[in-house]
Amino acid sequence: MTSPEYEFLAQLARPNPEQIRTNIPVVEEGEAEGALLEAYESFRKNFGRPHVPGILKCFSSSPTLLTEIMAMSSTLLFSDGHLGRRRKEMIASYVSKLNECPYCLDSHAFFLCVHGGGAMVQPILDDRLDSVEISSAERLLLEFVSKVNSASNRISIQNVIALRDAGWSDDQIAEAVHVAAMFSFFNRVANAFGLISQGLLNLRPAVVSENNANSFEH
Repeated sequence: MTSPEYEFLAQLARPNPEQIRTNIPVVEEGEAEGALLEAYESFRKNFGRPHVPGILKCFSSSPTLLTEIMAMSSTLLFSDGHLGRRRKEMIASYVSKLNECPYCLDSHAFFLCVHGGGAMVQPILDDRLDSVEISSAERLLLEFVSKVNSASNRISIQNVIALRDAGWSDDQIAEAVHVAAMFSFFNRVANAFGLISQGLLNLRPAVVSENNANSFEH
């Protein structure tokens, strides 16, 4: 499985820092051995990215867990599923914004651009859900995932009925919960380890230019 966003990054041949600074030590690619080396190689092969991202290195203390995290990400995020990639990246970006996670927000807002949601990025960065770039149905969904992120114990059947009335299916609502919960987890890991922004959003002009020639929308 090769994802469009990783294909785009590979084309740009961005340099990979030899070592990332983290609050908790991680195992770098050049230091990996045994099962961890196999997991890193599996990521590079299956995701089409030349280097292992920092968020995955945060799980380098447990190659088994890392392998399961990669499998979950592949199944839940890096596939269309019920919501489609653009809406999944919309949720990932917004949850990361709410959790003040610079690493995940930068990465997934960039991915949102790649998947045709570039017009939504600035409203999400500014937390302006009333923007015309975000549909009323999407606004309701983002308000729901905000509640999943910070007050899931207060979600009621009325919240679900409102989403159904806005046109969302039960499968889409369930998947929105899964994506939001996954990013609540990833955000906390990234923040605790001290991962910083990779500066991917600086590539937005290049994404727009590339999208004009070859659409990445799914």
